[in-house]
Amino acid sequence: MPQTRLLTPVLLAGSMILLICFSIRSSFGIFQIPIASEFGWARAEFSMAIAIQNLAWGIGQPIFSAIAERFTDRKAIIIGALTYAAGLILSSFAVTPGGHQAYEVLVGFGIAGTGFGVILAVVGRAASDENRSMSLAIATAAGSAGQVFGPPIAEVLLNIMPWQSVFLAFAGAILAALLFLPMLRTTMAPRSALDAPMSTILKQAFSDPSYSLIFLGFFSCGYQLGFMTAHFPAFVTELCGPIASGGLLPSLGITSTSILGAVAFSLIGLANIVGTLTAGWLGKRLPKKYLLAGIYTGRTLISAWFILTPITPTTVLIFSALMGALWLASVPLTSGLVAHIYGLRYMGTLYGIVFFSHQLGSFLGVWLGGRLYDLTGGYTLVWWVGIGVGALSAILHLPIREVPLNARLATT
Repeated sequence: MPQTRLLTPVLLAGSMILLICFSIRSSFGIFQIPIASEFGWARAEFSMAIAIQNLAWGIGQPIFSAIAERFTDRKAIIIGALTYAAGLILSSFAVTPGGHQAYEVLVGFGIAGTGFGVILAVVGRAASDENRSMSLAIATAAGSAGQVFGPPIAEVLLNIMPWQSVFLAFAGAILAALLFLPMLRTTMAPRSALDAPMSTILKQAFSDPSYSLIFLGFFSCGYQLGFMTAHFPAFVTELCGPIASGGLLPSLGITSTSILGAVAFSLIGLANIVGTLTAGWLGKRLPKKYLLAGIYTGRTLISAWFILTPITPTTVLIFSALMGALWLASVPLTSGLVAHIYGLRYMGTLYGIVFFSHQLGSFLGVWLGGRLYDLTGGYTLVWWVGIGVGALSAILHLPIREVPLNARLATT
């Protein structure tokens, strides 16, 4: 039965698993330059590995969500953690682009089993109607907290050990996340939601235009986040203006653009903790579709300002704070919208399918970033594509009918 308290063992355990999962996931951009430099690869080679990781994550998400709903959440998370660790271990031994790209399939599937699709469904089912929006926001914010810690930890570890050893350390960390499983008790949806089989719910959702709009609208989120996760640290390292000696940043230990890139990405995660919790609080008071449209509009305007302004340490930090406030704020609202319209019983699978669109966008953002960098020597064109799809996503959310589907069907 859903818990009436906001902070429950399920929420705490789910948040810790997400924190560890996304600490590792968000650090991959830090390895972009070290790995490419060691082997003399073109930027597109490692970008393709991360792009494949994102695509595998998208493909694996509805699969792992269905496993969780059929065989229990714990089994799905255990399989996901083992797959994640295996992918990291094998990647540490890869010396060719093809090897990295092949093993990132395992990493992507591992993220699917330990990430938002499975965990948010567990948290959503365990929460009361009153607390669901905020519970989803807290769990999502935990993923953002992982983004705060992951890149700097990766940067520190790279200064004391080779990248291969860092991958092995990360494999141990994701396996350690399984220690929280005893707190993550399997929860069931309300009895009324169990009457219809999954095939019926899926058919109803696929025939609903609102589900298609949610699916298409999530694409731009994936594009923007995927591109920035993979390329933003390198973008800052190579294109940012010099850091003035004797200023505030050196006094904080930010003495190079590579460190600035890692710190800026952490700042995105830190700001998003506030942004995501705010989105969760607003999500139970205002229509989620309008909040989502506002988030994508904000991203569009902020990105346009950033790319049209000379890139300096100051603009990098301002952009990171502003974009961070909107970074994962779309996740609790999108997952909450799916739960509100289509019910809780198959929320994981339905959200997993929507998340596949997110990961298609992420694949394109990561791959296109590396490809166009090699062709043009810069990232400008990739930024403008992201601005365009963000504006389109804002428009797509407006016609969504934010009314439970059962209620709509009952009146027809």
